[in-house]
Amino acid sequence: MPHLPLPKSRRAKIVLATAGLLVAVPAVAIVVLMNADWNRARPWLSARTSEALGRPLAIEGDLTLAWRQEGNQRGWRGYLPWPHLRARDVRMGNPAGVPVDPAHPQSATVSQLAFSLDPLALFEKKIVIPELRFDAPQLRLLRGKDGKNNWTFEKKNPDSPWHFELQSVVFSKGTVYLEDAITQSDMRADVDTINDARYGIQWTLAGTYRGAPIKGSGKAGGVLSLQQQSTPFPLQAEMHSAGTTLAIEGTLTRPTRLAALDVLLKISGPSMAQLYALTGVLLPETPPFSAQGRLTGVLRRGGSDWTYDKFTGKVGSSDISGSARYLERKPRNVLTGNVHSKLLHLNDLGPLVGADNRASKTQRGAQLNQPAGRVLPIETFRTERWTSLDADVRYTADTITRDANLPISEVDTHIVLKDSVLSLNPLNFNIAGGTLVSQIRMDGSGKTVPGRIAAEMKASARRMQIKQLFPNLKPLQASVGQINGDAALTATGNSVASLLGNSNGEVKALINGGSVSKLLLEEMGLNIGSVVLAKLSGDKQVKLNCMAASFGVTHGLMQTRQFIVDTDDATLHVDGTINLENEKLDLTLQPDSKGVRIFSLRAPIYVKGTFSDPDVSIDKGVVALRAGGALALAAVAPFAALLPLVNAGPGEQSECAVLLNQAGRKPVAPPPGKQRARSPAKTGAHKTGERAIPR
Repeated sequence: MPHLPLPKSRRAKIVLATAGLLVAVPAVAIVVLMNADWNRARPWLSARTSEALGRPLAIEGDLTLAWRQEGNQRGWRGYLPWPHLRARDVRMGNPAGVPVDPAHPQSATVSQLAFSLDPLALFEKKIVIPELRFDAPQLRLLRGKDGKNNWTFEKKNPDSPWHFELQSVVFSKGTVYLEDAITQSDMRADVDTINDARYGIQWTLAGTYRGAPIKGSGKAGGVLSLQQQSTPFPLQAEMHSAGTTLAIEGTLTRPTRLAALDVLLKISGPSMAQLYALTGVLLPETPPFSAQGRLTGVLRRGGSDWTYDKFTGKVGSSDISGSARYLERKPRNVLTGNVHSKLLHLNDLGPLVGADNRASKTQRGAQLNQPAGRVLPIETFRTERWTSLDADVRYTADTITRDANLPISEVDTHIVLKDSVLSLNPLNFNIAGGTLVSQIRMDGSGKTVPGRIAAEMKASARRMQIKQLFPNLKPLQASVGQINGDAALTATGNSVASLLGNSNGEVKALINGGSVSKLLLEEMGLNIGSVVLAKLSGDKQVKLNCMAASFGVTHGLMQTRQFIVDTDDATLHVDGTINLENEKLDLTLQPDSKGVRIFSLRAPIYVKGTFSDPDVSIDKGVVALRAGGALALAAVAPFAALLPLVNAGPGEQSECAVLLNQAGRKPVAPPPGKQRARSPAKTGAHKTGERAIPR
């Protein structure tokens, strides 16, 4: 028998009943869920969240539920109500392996937190929280010496099917503590909400960082997004530590990874070396400095990558600009960069080697342990920090000046620090129309001599013009004299004083032509020379034909090999030692007059005392006959080692070439009664080897 179609009214009733059932079941379920006691679900929710977080979490207060639609969902998902839970007295513990203070066993406590759950994600065994709101949170961030911390959320139970995803955080008034054994930090930050168009919270901070006191304040966005494709999180902060100030303003994306930090960084302080405590970056001792530029950073699993780009600033009276990059790597971090100065003030280099004055040392926090009467700096190099960094930095400067104009230009040096070995190769200057080329290497690893630096230095000065070296001295502007010199030293020590006091090698210099006066020597800072000149001829201008000097250096003792000074008035032969270890002088100057001069001019001049307090005296008890006899019988050492410096000069017209040629001959005394030869300056030849025995 065939089936007859149902009446329309009956079919409509069935459709309506089915639709009503589909609506009623969720409605009843929602009503049941809304009126259910969700405190019964606390153990289940706590357990599932603990599995996903990899650390214990407990909801100890009331748990309430409200259902609301999420406006940011598209399509049919926008009509699906989401559960919004509010939990009171929530406590989260620490992951295994992180050292915990028994007095504070929790990593976080919250008086109340509110969050929503993605209900569809639960079917995929995911706990997805789009937004988490904290009320009065107390966070305690910990990191041990082994690097294990409690702020990295990694799944500890690989067998658990549950995953946790937190997309954003809303802050309210609370406190954050940081205890970090690696950076030796112990800080507290108090956070509170503010009503601001750009920022949602403000904070203040105090404590210690890298063992140094630190304090600061700042502002940040109200909603901290933890997703990669999210709105940048605004930041503003200012930190102070040991006189150093650091200020930033910019944005941060995905704070859990520092995926994109982009801020304007302003920094200033009494010395760049003090940035080590604040940043961990090794920089040299400097005068007070300031700089600003764009800082961008990315924190990767293998180490962070920071770039300080297009910075400009001042170091003392000098300007600086350039770019630098800092990479956290194993076994040492790496610093690279290019730095340039249009004008470098010579005094600003003093703190590099501890040669600045007492006021400067006090300002940059250096120990005032320079003994009274010592000239060479004894401030030690902090080689223990060299092990934390490798560096490759190029530095150039257009001009160097000092209080009295010093014409140095186009300074160029390449600074490399690798495996605790610091090298400046090259360290070149264009100075006074000539060049100063040098290389310096300092091994601070302690492999050569434990606890001491093994240093090497080579330097060559060529064709430096005297009149350009002192352009403010009008009497020198007619001079055609020039300076050439070489130095090669090796040493061990931990300061400038100890390195020079243990040095070995040689130093030689030659000045061809020019003029000399007490005024000039005072301008050069050569107090000893100005006193000697006053003893010889009073304070007047004297034409300098040649000065040639060569020293052998053994364990810090400079011994004259050859040292001769030839002027229009006299020729001086210098013999003796300069002790770099105890800064003592022991030199004897034997003048040989080129004409009728006062009696004292032909007596020996003794230069003794210390660098800071030299004593210059004339042996008035020596008669002229004995003085002249001593000169005639003195053996003159060969000057061949100085000839390369002569060749670096103006060639055949060099006064020094003639002088050294004559000085290399064996002294010859004229027959008794023969008149003394005329001055070599007047005869056209400098026969300094032919010295007359005075009558």
